[in-house]
Amino acid sequence: MKQCSKPSYGFTLIELMVALVLLALILSSAAPVMQVTAKRAKEQELKRHLWQLRDAIDAYKKAVDDGLIKKTPGQSGYPPSLQILVQGVENPRDPKKRKIHFLRSIPRDPFASDPELPNEATWGKRSYASSFEEPAEGEDVYDVYSLSGDTGLNQQPYREW
Repeated sequence: MKQCSKPSYGFTLIELMVALVLLALILSSAAPVMQVTAKRAKEQELKRHLWQLRDAIDAYKKAVDDGLIKKTPGQSGYPPSLQILVQGVENPRDPKKRKIHFLRSIPRDPFASDPELPNEATWGKRSYASSFEEPAEGEDVYDVYSLSGDTGLNQQPYREW
């Protein structure tokens, strides 16, 4: 007389270990891809914010050149601060004396390390009188740049974007 044994269902310990090792390998190879993707997203945000700020600075300068904003002799025509782009400047040609606004708010540098800093303080500012190689703040804001010491995926420091 033969005894019938029930067939066993499930996985052996070896099969489970192999599956876990394969899963760990897949996840560890995906982590660098996720880091690059996150960095690329921050870089795109940095480019967009730099474009917005520089466009607003150029629009302010154009408004000065067109006579929509008063300029005193000796001034460059660039805004004295980034905050003035948000606060607005009175238009002397408008009979109602409405303000001209260039930005709704100052964007934040996505690579700024200190979350307590106000948005304006996250940017480096270069005055019209300073050189490109050694940017320095002054009486006006001619250009903005990131204060981050990091390098982008294109191997160019963010300060030079």
